[in-house]
Amino acid sequence: MKKIIFLKFCFFFFSLTAQEFITIQSTTSIRDSGFYNYIQDKYQEESSTKLKVVAVGTGQAIENAKKCDADLLFVHHEPSEIKFVKNGYGLYRNVIMHNDFILVGPKNDPAGIKIKKNIKEALKIIYNSKHSFVSRGDKSGTHLKEQELWALVGIKIERKKSDWYFESGSGMGSSLNLAVNIGAYILSDRSTWISFGNKKNHTIIVENEPLLVNNYGIIPINPKNCPTTKSLEAEKFIYWLKSKEGKSLINNFRVNGQQVFFSSQDVN
Repeated sequence: MKKIIFLKFCFFFFSLTAQEFITIQSTTSIRDSGFYNYIQDKYQEESSTKLKVVAVGTGQAIENAKKCDADLLFVHHEPSEIKFVKNGYGLYRNVIMHNDFILVGPKNDPAGIKIKKNIKEALKIIYNSKHSFVSRGDKSGTHLKEQELWALVGIKIERKKSDWYFESGSGMGSSLNLAVNIGAYILSDRSTWISFGNKKNHTIIVENEPLLVNNYGIIPINPKNCPTTKSLEAEKFIYWLKSKEGKSLINNFRVNGQQVFFSSQDVN
């Protein structure tokens, strides 16, 4: 009897482990918003394939994908994504959805940024006033975007000499916690800010600017570089996300009653 029970358990276990899945190297903001949990059951109505999500900063996700630890890359830093494809690691890049980055800071806005309502002017004011600013400092999509914005206004941060500029070296949630605790400004993606539960006296200071658009690109891994990648299943998932159903799911996804992502394309 015990042998029968053991054999049944083994059959059940191996049935689970044998189930097909695709590995998605993903930015943390998509995972932390709950988006993957939201679409998993819907996708399994179309396919038996499960989604295995590895959520890290964009820079780390790209490095993991280069080592073939992925079937798909789903991140949010266009220059890095284009380079990834150009160097033969990915087949192509599709922008699936977008939202935006926002500048968050104390409600009393000690640097006086709200009057300008402009991200370039905001960064100049923060730099000149040396008011506390928190950077993720982790080569994530948000960190890379922040670096681009500083460069755009001609400011080079000397980190070791800047006692007002703090690098957390960690994820968006932890970085926001630090900014809130020390009364600092910080660049955040909107989806994480909406989900963030420790806002206290912080609020959005600058938003809705073309420079702050945040595109999420998805890239299937090149089988020439990674022969074991599940290209067919990866392509099916991309096509589904681009379909009318996928677009509808993206646009109807809500966190705390707010739309988090906006679909960027459709398939007829």
